[in-house]
Amino acid sequence: MEMIIIMAKMRTPRFKLCRRLGLNVIGHPNAMKRANNGSARNAKKLSAYGVQLLEKQRLRAYYGVMEKQFSIYVKKALRDKEQTGYSLIKRLECRLDNIVYRLGFANSVAQARQMVVHGHFLVNGSKVNIPSFNVNIGDIVSLREKSQKNETFKNNFLSNILNTYPYVDKNENEFSGTLSRYPLRSEVPIEINDSLVVEFYSKLS
Repeated sequence: MEMIIIMAKMRTPRFKLCRRLGLNVIGHPNAMKRANNGSARNAKKLSAYGVQLLEKQRLRAYYGVMEKQFSIYVKKALRDKEQTGYSLIKRLECRLDNIVYRLGFANSVAQARQMVVHGHFLVNGSKVNIPSFNVNIGDIVSLREKSQKNETFKNNFLSNILNTYPYVDKNENEFSGTLSRYPLRSEVPIEINDSLVVEFYSKLS
């Protein structure tokens, strides 16, 4: 039986959010064009708590995750034996919506999330419409056959052949990709000091 997903959204306009956070968290080339107006939170002197809070908000915005779900990721990362910041990033990177984005099916995480919710993807041959679904090493994420006829999806994927990440393998012929291994922290292209995010939540616990 297919799950019905009720998905909370970040309602702040995307460009405005980037300017407020002082960082291009959506990857759009025009996101920071009007950034030098003093509206960014880091344009003013921040306390240590303020800096930690800002990094947390930036990381949440990168992956488009709401606070309640984000705090669950943090709690799980804090229980891991490996470095907490890396564990948190790894968990976020392995969300299905993010893997769809990294494979080049979408131009943003938000677009990838919408595609997943609308049922355009299979994981190991089974339809999955949950953006937070955890993709494991070896899982095959593929665009459904009827969705391959969508010119936007097809062009996105084929035009991003050279824009690849070392931890995902793309199969252009099958319109699919595989998480070949977990990413190293240095391979994840986000400008975040994840240790500050961990410090922020450690003080709350």
